[in-house]
Amino acid sequence: MSNNKIQIIKRIVPGLGMIISYKKENVRFDIVAGLSVAAVALPVAIAYAELAGVPAVAGIYSAIFPLLAYALFGSSRQLMTGPDAATCIMAASSIGAISAGDPKRYAMLMVALALITGVFYIGAGIARIGAIANYLSLPILVGYLHGIALIILIGQLPKLFGFPIHTDGFFPQVASFFKNLPHTHPATIILGGSLLLLLVLIKRVLPRLPGPLIVAGAGIIAVMLLGLADQGVAVLGAVPSGFPSFRLPDMNLTELGTLVRDAAGLTLISFTSGVLTSKSFARRSGYDVDANQELIGFGAANLASGLAQGFPVTGADSRTAVNTATGGRTQMVGIIAAFTMLVFLLFLTNAIALLPKTALAAIIIVSAYGFFDFAALRELWSASGREFFFSLATVAGVLFFGVLPGVFIAIVLSIIWLLMAASTPHDAILGRAPGVKGFHDVKDYPDAVMIPGLLIYRFDADLVFFNCDHFRDRVNQKIREAGTPVEWILVDAGPINVIDYTALQKLRELRNELKARGILLVFAGLKHALAHFFRPRWIRDKTLEGDNIFYPTVKSALHAFEHRGNSTNLPKEPD
Repeated sequence: MSNNKIQIIKRIVPGLGMIISYKKENVRFDIVAGLSVAAVALPVAIAYAELAGVPAVAGIYSAIFPLLAYALFGSSRQLMTGPDAATCIMAASSIGAISAGDPKRYAMLMVALALITGVFYIGAGIARIGAIANYLSLPILVGYLHGIALIILIGQLPKLFGFPIHTDGFFPQVASFFKNLPHTHPATIILGGSLLLLLVLIKRVLPRLPGPLIVAGAGIIAVMLLGLADQGVAVLGAVPSGFPSFRLPDMNLTELGTLVRDAAGLTLISFTSGVLTSKSFARRSGYDVDANQELIGFGAANLASGLAQGFPVTGADSRTAVNTATGGRTQMVGIIAAFTMLVFLLFLTNAIALLPKTALAAIIIVSAYGFFDFAALRELWSASGREFFFSLATVAGVLFFGVLPGVFIAIVLSIIWLLMAASTPHDAILGRAPGVKGFHDVKDYPDAVMIPGLLIYRFDADLVFFNCDHFRDRVNQKIREAGTPVEWILVDAGPINVIDYTALQKLRELRNELKARGILLVFAGLKHALAHFFRPRWIRDKTLEGDNIFYPTVKSALHAFEHRGNSTNLPKEPD
């Protein structure tokens, strides 16, 4: 095989390049890290299966096979994929709405959701739209994760206390939880509270230890020694061993339409979270990840999970942190962790039959608490009341309307914020300040000299349908505020990178209005690339009629104005 073909294969399947060039000196580090990741990933996967509403074995499938797929197709040397609390709660919200309470149908639709999510990821990667991760601003994402954390907590607290609640929606669940507190099961809350405290202490005092594994093991031992299952403490029960049956789900068109819609939102949120994890760990280690290849890697992970009868997955920050802390060096860590858990799946599943569900609730609660970022909220409050409001509005949207509608609320809020920022941008009247090269905002340079009869106006944004009226109003306001009669309005168009049809039409109207008042509207520094959105003949016929109104620079336009007999003694630009 030629070198060119090998390079192409390595680019498409980066993990093959790692395997081909694997160095012996990495073996001991990757084995230690792989075993450590498996020790954390296995109990977490079982806990997240509970959160997703599927059998525990589906969580194990979702922990094993995505790791193998991502190790081959992902671009990060450190990222571990697998079940994630936010992804699980989103998936459960989607499937719960259409499964009609049928557990078998629920599990099948969960598989379908994972497969469709994988297809979305692969399509986005092929289309090279890795910038999809930028569709949610940081304040919106912070708010969304706080909403998810609250929903997870209220869903797990009844399991920790040992009583069921049968209501949907965050606020009804809160009310039901407090109403049922008198029905708390003493043995369950004592065991669950003790395990929760133990897990918190491990994370605080000995963070390198596999806390979830220790807590799960302690829970099993407590159930065995004290006979807690006979006292009413709910346990996991038998978990089937062996390989999954790789098969495709069947569904009707109505279900498919709902799953496609929900998979789009899940892809956006899970990739945003996963790529942030991937990039942050890569940045600390001094290398870059390819966002488009990450889409492919996440897509392969979700396809692998779906084909193995698992559920949607993404980048797992806690397991990635374990990998980094224990010295993992290559993608081989994920492969070693996957094969370690596969051995457990084949031979050791009987060991977890007595795992108490209250221990799983403790693991999920501690994980969900990690979504709270109070420092980020304080920073938002200090930095911008508006951004803080958008973050809280996202929290409220998730809590009032549900997880998946909350995704779209978050997207809408991001778009609203973008439109608000772009519809009333900063603008300035420019002048020439003594001893300073160029033209500058007269508010920044109070001694800047302006030419009588000429206003040099800069609009610091693209000019499109939602801000062109604001542009016109600001131009007219600047004319009214001018100290002398205005003959020319010179627009410094350097900051304008996009202009649309509506804005062009509005500019023609404004130019005609001003011309009727004896004022000429001219432009300097207009980019030729702006015309690429329109047909050349239309541009030539419709926008270049009449006077010459386009100049390459502000200086050339200034010269043209002065040549018309309006020269003035301006300070010269420094050399």
